[in-house]
Amino acid sequence: MRIILPLVFAAFAALLLVSWPAGEPVAAQSASDGERALFPVCGGGRRVTCVVDGDTIWYRGAKIRIADIDTPEVNQPACQREAALGRRATERLRELLNAGAFTLEPPPSGRTRDRFGRELRVIKRGGQSLGQVLVSEGLASRWGGQKRRWC
Repeated sequence: MRIILPLVFAAFAALLLVSWPAGEPVAAQSASDGERALFPVCGGGRRVTCVVDGDTIWYRGAKIRIADIDTPEVNQPACQREAALGRRATERLRELLNAGAFTLEPPPSGRTRDRFGRELRVIKRGGQSLGQVLVSEGLASRWGGQKRRWC
């Protein structure tokens, strides 16, 4: 068993590298990137660590709103285009989080909670905002204080 688990892990890591989607390059990890977890998309039941949508996650039991972006809605989209973009943003955020270690930083505004009680954080890898990667790929917009219309 001690030999099998490392082999399975190595095979899984190799598969991720071979099948990694093309897109905007993401900064390499840095020594300060200390958080790491496996993020599935949230389903029913208790949520501990998972991706809710393109700008909201659960991490170690805390609900976190990514402070520097807004993404299309997946739960109550206003149109089919928004629903499709929302699913793509959700999946891309899941891929980015699962790609390696990251940091959770308070937003520059200093505000640490939103009006719904979610923690506000900027997620970075190697000093680069993962939210801004989504913006560069057309799956998010920079947060400016109001939700964007995606239809």
